[in-house]
Amino acid sequence: MIERLREPSSMMVAAHRGYKSAYPENTLLAFRKALELGVDMLEFDLRLTKDKEVVVIHDATVQRTTNGAGEVRDYMLAELKALDAGGWFAREFEGLKIPTLAELCELLREYPEVLCNVEIKPSPDAQEAADLAIDILNRYGYLPRCVFTCFDAQVLTYIHETHGQKTQGFPGEKMSGFDFGEEGTYAKMWGIGVEMSLLTPELVARFQAQGLLVWSYCPDDEQGVRYSLECGVTGMTCNDPLPAMAITGKKGTRI
Repeated sequence: MIERLREPSSMMVAAHRGYKSAYPENTLLAFRKALELGVDMLEFDLRLTKDKEVVVIHDATVQRTTNGAGEVRDYMLAELKALDAGGWFAREFEGLKIPTLAELCELLREYPEVLCNVEIKPSPDAQEAADLAIDILNRYGYLPRCVFTCFDAQVLTYIHETHGQKTQGFPGEKMSGFDFGEEGTYAKMWGIGVEMSLLTPELVARFQAQGLLVWSYCPDDEQGVRYSLECGVTGMTCNDPLPAMAITGKKGTRI
């Protein structure tokens, strides 16, 4: 399914951690609102709990996006579920919870055409997190709609070589453990994400010449979206998907 991104006419708009600009990131509400907008892809972040449950959260610690403190991997799932993952954003979102990957998969049942950018966060147990996440996604039949991302080049290589899954990396200077050799990390990638501060037409052309799909992150206004298009990207990962959806002629109505 994800092969359709290879079509020249296809412009992918992805929601970064869900509809991050308007709702608490990486919550089921943020993902549902992005899906209702009509995005092509959801980007989300995965970590493991102390009891080896795969949960959707960006940071290694919980204090930025919950009312708790400490590292995610030191919490049991039940303890994480007791935290408020919405009130930090606005009072109206108090009571939202950190979702599990399985809960997000259930939500995605209603949107079979939506793709998934599955980011495994770097950590001592990142390979185990990748194994467990791939097992869950496989049980739901979702692997054909997934591309796997990590800023740790060794984890990215592990996913590519052990599981045969498509991977999306980043410019080598932005990754840890990167192998710049001819058969190194770039050779393990299917796509590459380039942050707006680095994006140029020349860089996009160089990566495309290596056979990589290129998308930008995060163009959240008209200027950024138009510049991304001028650079020749295949897709855009956005905190606010509305400008990208409007300019590319997608659904993009406010919910």
